[in-house]
Amino acid sequence: MKRLLVIAATLLGMAALLFLGLWWSLQQFLAAPLPLSQPLTLVVSKGAGLAAITQQLSNAGVIGHPLLFRLGTMWMGRTKALQAGEYAFEPGMSHRLLIDKMALGEVVVHRFTLVEGRTVRQLLDELKAEPALEGEVGPLPGEGRLLPETYNFILGETRSQMIARMQRAMDQALMEAWNGRDEGLLLSSPTELLILASIVERETGLAAERPHVAAVFHNRLKKGMRLQSDPTAIYALSDGLGVLERPLSRADLENPSPFNTYVVDRLPPAPIANPGRASLMAVAHPQVSNDLYFVADGTGGHVFAATLEAHNQNVARWRQIEKERGK
Repeated sequence: MKRLLVIAATLLGMAALLFLGLWWSLQQFLAAPLPLSQPLTLVVSKGAGLAAITQQLSNAGVIGHPLLFRLGTMWMGRTKALQAGEYAFEPGMSHRLLIDKMALGEVVVHRFTLVEGRTVRQLLDELKAEPALEGEVGPLPGEGRLLPETYNFILGETRSQMIARMQRAMDQALMEAWNGRDEGLLLSSPTELLILASIVERETGLAAERPHVAAVFHNRLKKGMRLQSDPTAIYALSDGLGVLERPLSRADLENPSPFNTYVVDRLPPAPIANPGRASLMAVAHPQVSNDLYFVADGTGGHVFAATLEAHNQNVARWRQIEKERGK
């Protein structure tokens, strides 16, 4: 009987030692840094189990010991928790942190920025050039219907989904501006606010100027004056691209396009670009001003005037600046 007890105790002791040895090895492994000398990005496919994920990580040189990785994952209770997706692994990251990262689905977050004032044609090229988006672009909404912002997305999102997000964001931003607009504005619909905001967006890149530029256009609308906005003439001449690789000529300003506000009354039939929130709010809440004119001041901004006489003086100064610059 004593002999049996001794054998049992010995076996239990050996089992305990083996368990402690395994536990110690796992703890050491989980705490050890990944065998990486530089950052590495890896895409784990959907439906991959622990064995397949372990093999993929091992083949890529991300983990130090496949068997210990599997045992460590099971020890942490993450056997079925590892998620598919695109992951970024850094030198110095521990195996434990890697397992937690994949179990929590902390995948790589990409960013796509639609810059204020971009046209739909320009956006089309940028979407096609974004490698982390998938699928075809599909049908595009009308000009001005996408909100310029930075959008976060993960690998697998499609270009059509990105466009839909931009469109929803613009719908929301436009209605916020429309519902909170100042009283007395000669705008009959949210679409007219959007159209005018797109013109303001293309007229100035200075956020502080936008309410003043918006005020000029509102004042001209109230007086029945044509907006005479160069960006509208450029949009018409560039077939919707919004960029012209030469100066505008007098003949350009007489182009009989419905987008050219030198020849049409009030507003164009549609936006000429995708305006940002600041331009939407500038049109909804224009600066209090009597100004009817503005022209470039040579520093990236504009100088404003309430009378044609003062405006002509400002134009003469601007032409002198251009002459001195050799243009």
